[in-house]
Amino acid sequence: MQSLNSQPPFNFTWPAKKAADMEGDLILGGLMMIHERQDDITCGPVMPQGGIQALETMLFTIDQINPNLSSTTGFTIGAHILDDCDKDTYGLEQAVAFIKGSISNIDDTNYKCIDGTVPDVRNKVISGVVGASSSVTSIQVANLLRLFKIPQVSFFSSSPELSNKQRFEYFTRTIPSDHHQVMAIVQMIRFLKWSYISILYEESTYGIKAFEELEVLLAKNNICIAVKERLVKDSGVAGEAAYNGIVHKLNSKPKAKGVIIFGSDQEVSGVMRAVRRNNLTANFNWIGSDGWAGRLLVSEGNEPEVEGTLAFLPQAHPVRGFDNYFLSLTPQNNKRNPWFIEFWENHFQCRYPSSSPTPYNQDWHRTCTGQEKLTPEGTEFEGQLQYVSDAVMAFANAFKDMHQTVCQGRRGLCKDMMPIDGSELLKYLRRVEFTGLSGDRFQFDEYGDGPARYDLIHFKQVSHGRYRWQRIGEYHSGQLKLDTNEDLRFRGDQTTPPESICSHPCNASQAKKYVEGEGCCWTCVECVLYQIRNPDDETQCSACPLGTLPNVERSQCLTIPEVYLRPDSGWAIGAMSFSAVGIALTFTVLGVFLRHNDTPVVRASGRELSYVLLSGILLCYMVSFLFVLRPTDVVCGVQQTAISLCFSVVYAALFTKTNRIARIFRGGKKSAGRPGLISPKSQLAICGGLVAIQGLILLAWLWVSPSVAKHVHPTREDNLLVCSSFTDASYMMAFAYPILLILLCTVYAVVTRKIPAAFNESKYIGFTMYTTCVIWLAFVPIYFSTASHLPLRITSMSVTISLSATVTLACLFSPKLYIIIFHPERNVRQVNTSTHHTIQLSSSLWFNFLRL
Repeated sequence: MQSLNSQPPFNFTWPAKKAADMEGDLILGGLMMIHERQDDITCGPVMPQGGIQALETMLFTIDQINPNLSSTTGFTIGAHILDDCDKDTYGLEQAVAFIKGSISNIDDTNYKCIDGTVPDVRNKVISGVVGASSSVTSIQVANLLRLFKIPQVSFFSSSPELSNKQRFEYFTRTIPSDHHQVMAIVQMIRFLKWSYISILYEESTYGIKAFEELEVLLAKNNICIAVKERLVKDSGVAGEAAYNGIVHKLNSKPKAKGVIIFGSDQEVSGVMRAVRRNNLTANFNWIGSDGWAGRLLVSEGNEPEVEGTLAFLPQAHPVRGFDNYFLSLTPQNNKRNPWFIEFWENHFQCRYPSSSPTPYNQDWHRTCTGQEKLTPEGTEFEGQLQYVSDAVMAFANAFKDMHQTVCQGRRGLCKDMMPIDGSELLKYLRRVEFTGLSGDRFQFDEYGDGPARYDLIHFKQVSHGRYRWQRIGEYHSGQLKLDTNEDLRFRGDQTTPPESICSHPCNASQAKKYVEGEGCCWTCVECVLYQIRNPDDETQCSACPLGTLPNVERSQCLTIPEVYLRPDSGWAIGAMSFSAVGIALTFTVLGVFLRHNDTPVVRASGRELSYVLLSGILLCYMVSFLFVLRPTDVVCGVQQTAISLCFSVVYAALFTKTNRIARIFRGGKKSAGRPGLISPKSQLAICGGLVAIQGLILLAWLWVSPSVAKHVHPTREDNLLVCSSFTDASYMMAFAYPILLILLCTVYAVVTRKIPAAFNESKYIGFTMYTTCVIWLAFVPIYFSTASHLPLRITSMSVTISLSATVTLACLFSPKLYIIIFHPERNVRQVNTSTHHTIQLSSSLWFNFLRL
């Protein structure tokens, strides 16, 4: 790379400093990008669109303004336009000419007219500056012009940094800030459903500031950047090797097919050439910025590479009359533009007679005839010339408004406008509102920027081998709108956007395992059985809580339906039917006993204890109906109390009965006196005391370990709603005291087994106890082996309790019912002895027994 101060490879001065001048009472400076930026020399080839056409637009607009301005105000606008060659340092050097009216020691000997004469511009005062094109040059020039309070209106500089009016107080622009363009680009990416893209941005304020905003906004929208590379801009001109390296870096992330390029046409053209050289045309789809969108420099010769590009341009319309004006220009009739001959030579690839030498016309051996004509077919017009025209119109309207106020309608420039106070002019400039030569209404926003309106343009193949930029939508008021009658075509006839996604979304049953260093790249890992993806952390699988299972899609945990003994289940219906029959029989027995309450059989069986016994049996049957209620803390507490209490009532009564019989007959052997505590009241008191003991045990148990409703899960797919006492052997504690009573009753039944048959109720009690023991011995293993089958477990307990009650009812009361109902003749008081027993009772013993 050759230094600017090194010896050039030619023997003439380059660049030749020139200026396009137009006479007027108020002079506008112009800083145009007439030549491309070049690395080895200061200025590159002439730029037809953004340079020559922009300059001519400024001159054309002044031509259109001056007649009306002169007739209404008595003054005209002139121009002094310079070339910055798209370099900030060179542009700053050129802009020194704009402050000649304030500095007297400027060396202007380098400025020459076409004929070689030196113009007298020593006293020319620049009232305002139109330009520059690039943001980096505008920043440098704005810092200079601010010192001398010279307002500046740029037409292409769109860097968001320039909206900072604390730094750039005198800078204004007709083009919108790239802040809006960045938002439009992100909306476009979301429309395409891309989540993994690359970004190329030029090494300038324009590119860097846009990238910084892009990076933040993309992150907010969960769009990841695969590759981010700078395009050389301010530090020089990159060679082919540098562009090849950039393209290879892009291709290293093949899934990131979408690429945003925020740069200028010269740099983007280098990228496209590198894509073609490396045969990677089909690997990328571009999202373009206004710095290169629609530019012939990029697309010409690179049509297949640029095909499918979507780009945003500040919305602009043709400057009316300019195309005819420009096509009519020739070197003969356009003497005010000193670079027009260079443009002519470049356009027709010939050497104009007597033209100054340039590094680019040395090899052109064909001589221009002067008869060449610019044609619409051979001329590609810059699409944003409206912004150049609007910049001139803004100054013209500001001059006019200021003149009306300051000069109070007097024709010509008054003393207060000679020279113009830049700070005052700035106030009028920011308030202008007009309809430009394009027909659009214009006014600056609060930041001194142009209105945020963008056209969405698309480079596509309209017929075989023919490509064209076409408008397909717009971005306005923060909304992206596509034209429904325009088709997207990315490659050939492909209308579906290519994918630019690193990894597809995982299924609801899969967790993401991110690739190290990549925010949008992952592998999907299937969650194992009974797991779902963590709703708060998509990289983790979480087991469903006990009592829940994943749904079919395994996207959420669903509660397993509660399982408990429901009244409508077969198990419950069977248990309740059995209990209902038992209740009916119990009431039948109770009815018979009440009806024959004073008969010897009822009296001999101990009426009061019999009624207590029947009450206990009735409670045993009713417990079954508690088991079919949905478990709650209250229901569980009632069950915990009722199960043990009903047995205590039954076996306390039996124990009292057997104890009474044993004491009566044991006492009869020793004396004829009546044993103590065998009266009905005494028996009820003893029975009540025995039940009270169980009551105290229950109160202590409820206090220490109350039974509550809870969910248990014998297996992962179970959700049993049970009382806590059912989950372990704690219900067995409820039977400890009744079992003791059962054992004692059994012992008394054995002891009194030889009492005379006529009044021997002990053998029925004994049979009852033996059978009860067998039933409960069978129940215990069933209870502990059915932990996972809740309905069977509860039903077995219910049936066992009802069966125990049934055995007691049948064994103790059926013999008495048989005598009462079928043999009433035997239901009389009698004194007889049995010749079949060895034990003879005295008459006093029978008397004592029957009195009970």
